[in-house]
Amino acid sequence: MPSPSPTDPFAHERVHGLTVAEAGRVLATPAAYADEGLLHAALALLRREAPVHYVQADGYNPFWAVTRHDDVQAVERDHTLWLNAPRPVLRSAALDAALQERRAQGKALASLVHLDEPEHRPLRAIAADWFRPKAMRALQDRVRELARRHVDLMAEHGSTCDFARQIAAPYPLYAILALLGLPESDYPLMLRLTQQLFGHDDRDKGSPAAGTPGAHMGALEELFAYFHDLTAARRARPTGDLASCVAGARIDGRLLDDTTIASYYILIATAGHDTTSSTVAGGLEALIRHPDQLGLLRRDPGLLPTAVEEMIRWVSPVTSFMRTARADTHVRGVPIAAGESVLLSYPSANRDEDVFDEPFRFDVARDPNRHLAFGTGVHYCLGAALARMEVAALFAELLPRLESVELDGEPAWTATTFVGGLKRLPIRYRLTPAS
Repeated sequence: MPSPSPTDPFAHERVHGLTVAEAGRVLATPAAYADEGLLHAALALLRREAPVHYVQADGYNPFWAVTRHDDVQAVERDHTLWLNAPRPVLRSAALDAALQERRAQGKALASLVHLDEPEHRPLRAIAADWFRPKAMRALQDRVRELARRHVDLMAEHGSTCDFARQIAAPYPLYAILALLGLPESDYPLMLRLTQQLFGHDDRDKGSPAAGTPGAHMGALEELFAYFHDLTAARRARPTGDLASCVAGARIDGRLLDDTTIASYYILIATAGHDTTSSTVAGGLEALIRHPDQLGLLRRDPGLLPTAVEEMIRWVSPVTSFMRTARADTHVRGVPIAAGESVLLSYPSANRDEDVFDEPFRFDVARDPNRHLAFGTGVHYCLGAALARMEVAALFAELLPRLESVELDGEPAWTATTFVGGLKRLPIRYRLTPAS
């Protein structure tokens, strides 16, 4: 469904006729993230009428929805007041209970997303050098090679493909798993498990238990087992890759425990995959729906850096993170009690009318672009530079060869409350042969 026009940004809101309470419950409805019109109708209403809104939704523990850009940014930057633990992401009450039981058994995820200071900083430092500019420059040739390979794959498909499933999904997975040092024979397994982990509410993501805690827990168990074996292999025989770096890392002289190290691998493999694949697919869909912007970008490839930022803003693949107040406080004058949680809505912050000129206009030349898709503060996305490089490399390869492109059916979005984006993007196209 197309987004509202820049001249009528609240068109969908009028179509859907939501109340504020209904708009709040949209944020706890996985299927709503598969309906862009409904989602942005709800978010626009909340930004205008109730930018800090208490949500009580069936099947979820209550939370405060924070939908304005400046408020989302302020909460993220105050990491001493607003904690990731114990509720870093929005999950159903049933899944929360299942994960609490797993935590009691010492088997819960303990990644950077879940941790606060002082545990967070030394853990983040383990892989930080692998994502700095020097390391990204060393990886650039590999990413360009993968981009060429996947554009060539489009050509092999002929004139049609499901771009989201056949191109955008595998492309960044190859890049991040190559960085980890995993064999290509394991990529299909990683693709299935990452999609089940983030898309556990969506029946098209490959799990017969979709919509239940079992879908998430099953994927988690398989990932833990895989990375347990990987850790043992890399500790026995390091190979100079990121997996070896993590396996051999020590904090206060001690190797990471099994749960922490598996969590680290899972974060790198999953967060470095689904978010970028969603941006690549959503970026192409935006260019197709805005042919003037596609033409502008093809005429002026120098706009690619700003186009990449606009794609990231437009897609906002991470729908939200949660924070819990350490002490009584307030957001935009609304009292929040210690122990209460807020949901930080990135699709809303990145369409905030107070920050972005015509936020529902896709503009490849948008500058400045203060989007919050990578977060901000101490939890700013570790892989942001890699994600930007991957998106830019794919479009740098695709656009010069793309003679024409159009939709070849209706796109479909993932049902989720965490990491979302297109799960189907059927297109028809003509590519010039590789030079």
